[in-house]
Amino acid sequence: MAKLASLALILALASAPLSPTTAAAPAGVASAVALQSRSADNVKLDESRKPAELLKFLGLEQGMTVLDMFGGNRYWAEITAPAIGPTGKVLVWEPTQFYDDKAKEAFQAFASKNPNVSIVASPFEAPELPTNFADFMLINLDYHDVYWENAKFGVKHMEPTSFLQRVYAAMKPGGIVGVVDHVANAGGDTRAVVDKLHRIDPAVVKADFEKAGFVLEGQSDMYRNAADDHSLLVFDPKIRGKTDRFVYKFRKPR
Repeated sequence: MAKLASLALILALASAPLSPTTAAAPAGVASAVALQSRSADNVKLDESRKPAELLKFLGLEQGMTVLDMFGGNRYWAEITAPAIGPTGKVLVWEPTQFYDDKAKEAFQAFASKNPNVSIVASPFEAPELPTNFADFMLINLDYHDVYWENAKFGVKHMEPTSFLQRVYAAMKPGGIVGVVDHVANAGGDTRAVVDKLHRIDPAVVKADFEKAGFVLEGQSDMYRNAADDHSLLVFDPKIRGKTDRFVYKFRKPR
């Protein structure tokens, strides 16, 4: 599928400041969450996602260059773009497997009103990310899918090592990567658990990122839910939006 922006253009944008007269005005995270311009469907997710609390914990700051992984629904871009201000940039990466014409049209309309936002789409198994680009990355409820295969959706077998090599290369030294995901019980085959429940053992994620060279700097219990016994598929109506989730804050060493 064609990309909305080439990597060459994205890299040029990262080094060229936007005009203050055309870019979104600087705003704090809380102010960005409260913007009336956000889509109604995304606002409904706030109670579960606690965006202001998460971004404060991870350390989002004005002027940062942000990589929003799997961000085609614009949820985090709607918040981070105004929060980082006119000198910051948001690049959304979306797998081509999930970037259909409807999603593309919606994102184009959003990006036309937010000059500091762009998007690149490439196959899930081969993310095309600019190198030494981002100060901040968020992978929200999606890292487990690196272990997922699905013929119906065209999701091919991937190796976490290869995926995270690209992620590591995309981050600037000192860059932050926030990972939020659904908790799975320890033990068992990771791919089988992901296929059945779309959950992942936090210890697997920690080991993957540390193997890739990242350092675990912090973790948070803001999404923990003791009532979730980890036995249900995360899309089950009985638990959807209320799953027991973990938060890791990784940093690429300087």
